[in-house]
Amino acid sequence: MNQASHALIQNYYAAFNAGNMDSFLALLTDDVVHDINQGQRETGKDTFRAFMDRMNRNYKEQLVDMVIMTSEDGKRAAAEFVVLGEYLVTDEGLPEAKGQKYRLPAGAFFDIRDGKVARITNYYNLEDWIAQVSA
Repeated sequence: MNQASHALIQNYYAAFNAGNMDSFLALLTDDVVHDINQGQRETGKDTFRAFMDRMNRNYKEQLVDMVIMTSEDGKRAAAEFVVLGEYLVTDEGLPEAKGQKYRLPAGAFFDIRDGKVARITNYYNLEDWIAQVSA
């Protein structure tokens, strides 16, 4: 395990859970690539910031039961966790938000370059989430 990459991903999720978007975004390269779950690929820190602004407006989430894995060379990492969330504001194309709570297993894969996150690929079961917020 590469300690520096492991610490980077720990800090990334600690900043997320604290709602500290400045610290969170500071851990990304300017040309960060974001593969949205079941969606398109976006590039750039400003684009990722806009994505996070929308997410933080529509959802309140904490990530728990975190397991972080890194490659020996530190160039790649993965994390598995559980999302504890609340659906606050209706997101376009999704069910109506009414403050529904959800618990969702998820994972993420990372490329790391020069001590920063250069790619984030997130995965979770969208159908499971829809079933939870529609119940």
